[in-house]
Amino acid sequence: MFKTVKQNKAYQDVVEQIQEAIMEGTLKPGRQLPAERELKEQFGISRGTLREALRVLEQKGLIEIRTGVAGGSIVREVNSENLSDNLGLLIRNRAVSLRDLAEFREGLEGGVAALAAQRATEQDRLVLEGLLDEAGGYLKEGRKGWDSFVRTDEQIHLALARISGNPLFIAVLTSVYHNIHTYYENYLPWNTELLQENFSDLKNIVAAVSAGEAERAREIALGHVRRFNAYMEEKKV
Repeated sequence: MFKTVKQNKAYQDVVEQIQEAIMEGTLKPGRQLPAERELKEQFGISRGTLREALRVLEQKGLIEIRTGVAGGSIVREVNSENLSDNLGLLIRNRAVSLRDLAEFREGLEGGVAALAAQRATEQDRLVLEGLLDEAGGYLKEGRKGWDSFVRTDEQIHLALARISGNPLFIAVLTSVYHNIHTYYENYLPWNTELLQENFSDLKNIVAAVSAGEAERAREIALGHVRRFNAYMEEKKV
């Protein structure tokens, strides 16, 4: 199945060959990779190089390394959950710059809001209205309700992603909103005026979605993301 690797980039070559076999379907989910001895012979590498390659594949979410009598390297199913996990690590560790995150969200959230406006059911609209009511209630509590308001804000964005019906949007935005707090905490100038502005944007987005106005929802969501990204850039300076 595999070819002898070039020794100057041995472990990367192993990773690429196994990854390609998984993506092409030659190695299917649930299948166990050959034993270490067999893999070493096929690739022409040392045990240390092989184990380094397997660790990389595990970090990528392509295999699961199990120990014990029935252990071994098991091929995992490649799905949106793997993507979400890896993206979450990048955001949580702030390995993505504030500017890159801003550009990414600007290119994503307007489209999600537009799709939500096109696809929302009556039940979806009721869910969004309920979340808005919750957010408004937390805002009235003053400073003690800020954290709960931010969490509800995230739930509204995630509800919009779910309503869009696109599993990639759902996976990516779930990862973004479950890990973006480190950016908010470091770069957003928290105050009552800022949260009121945020709430106003949310109300306008939900209103456009509920009315089925896709382009209006897109424009409001895009303006919201751009404005709050600008606030974070200002505080960073």
